[in-house]
Amino acid sequence: MTPDERFDAVVGELLDIGGVTPPGAGRGFGSAALRVDGKIFAMLAGGRLVVKLPRRRVDELVDAGCGVRFDGGKGRPMKEWLSLDPDDESSWPVLAREALAFVGAR
Repeated sequence: MTPDERFDAVVGELLDIGGVTPPGAGRGFGSAALRVDGKIFAMLAGGRLVVKLPRRRVDELVDAGCGVRFDGGKGRPMKEWLSLDPDDESSWPVLAREALAFVGAR
């Protein structure tokens, strides 16, 4: 599967959950993002799934080699955003759900 196809599968899994909205049209940050109650929790960027998680969880996942901190193009990594390895298919749906729970609870 391509990253786009994997992301579409994740979107399909989460759309039935209350408050979750699919990516919208347009360009720029957040145009390819899943949202809960209007807040971004997962998106596709550069062929990688990017999820918002607690800083400690991002630290754990980076240390385990599951991905890198996401850099939104400003030259500094974001502390609560993880960019997952594009070849790690199994963790995409799991971490997207974890991100949904994190952002939805805020």
